[in-house]
Amino acid sequence: MQKKQVYVYKAFERFWHWMQAILIFFLAFSGFEIHGSYTFFGFQDAVKYHNIAAYMLIVLIVFAIFWHFSTGEWRQYVPSFNNIAAQLNYYILGIFKNSPHPTKKTVLTKLNPLQKLTYFGLKILVIPVIVTSGLLYMLYRYPQRHGIEALNIESLELIAIIHTIAAFLLLSFIITHLYLITTGEKVTTNLKAMLTGYEELDEHNDEEKKSSSEKSE
Repeated sequence: MQKKQVYVYKAFERFWHWMQAILIFFLAFSGFEIHGSYTFFGFQDAVKYHNIAAYMLIVLIVFAIFWHFSTGEWRQYVPSFNNIAAQLNYYILGIFKNSPHPTKKTVLTKLNPLQKLTYFGLKILVIPVIVTSGLLYMLYRYPQRHGIEALNIESLELIAIIHTIAAFLLLSFIITHLYLITTGEKVTTNLKAMLTGYEELDEHNDEEKKSSSEKSE
């Protein structure tokens, strides 16, 4: 089947993806310094820069939520268990045997079932937990260093632990994501698509996009 260059990732989608990646890496880098893993900025500056990056990430998340709902792209993340066993088997064994991909990417379905489930978990659990715990830590313990009487919290040790666990889960996802972007038809296929917005898809996938557009008009 012939392939055709299709515009898959829109400009804001790519901007959001790369800005989010940069901010998460910086938050991880400054966060490890805050935990005393090494010294680069110095503790006080590391805390300051970590907080600034955190606020920038929250603003980006707000814009991303608005974009996803206003464009209907939120549907990309609705979980589906169809072919999830086949997809898991592909990542564990099939990919090393050059087996065909069990699902086909289209403009309307950019994520495979396993990706949908993973991103859904990130968006409704991991990211909300890391943002909420981070805000509690910044607003109620630094620099005021007072307990949160309204929430009956006198120590943020538990919140700090939850924040750290969520951060490690997010970091684990990023590491896995870095590996999976190399699993396209070529090592650079997925990376190039997220840079240019264009990806080579089966020709019938492009026809599917056109058909969907005509129905919506």
